[in-house]
Amino acid sequence: MASNKVRVYFALSGYHFNPDDITRLIGLTPTSIDASGARSPLDKPVISSWELSTDTQTDNVDIYKLTDALIKQIEPAKEKILQVIKSHNLSPRIGLVMSISSKQNEAVPDFGFGARTVRFLAEIGAFINIDYRTAELAPA
Repeated sequence: MASNKVRVYFALSGYHFNPDDITRLIGLTPTSIDASGARSPLDKPVISSWELSTDTQTDNVDIYKLTDALIKQIEPAKEKILQVIKSHNLSPRIGLVMSISSKQNEAVPDFGFGARTVRFLAEIGAFINIDYRTAELAPA
């Protein structure tokens, strides 16, 4: 049977940058990177990305706690993040990836962001991306 699954991430994306440079400059190790843009020609822009993610949580998920834990992890690097956003023309975002159970007796998790998260996102000019799906029931 399918159950609720949630992952929260912080990402920096933009054209023609090497994510390894971002790692070095802000001092945080990402959970994933895409360096496609670092190798693309200027006439064909391709986006690179740097991402720091929580593990995927299942069943009784608390999105507020997940986002708060992620923000606490990146908050100390705020000034460095602001510098790389400006110097590399990057777009910051926080993302929420949810797969919601289609079981009738399973509660849908509340989702939203606490004041600490909203304040941090506003200070760095980030936007929010929410990706959600309904999980399919396993065949009988």
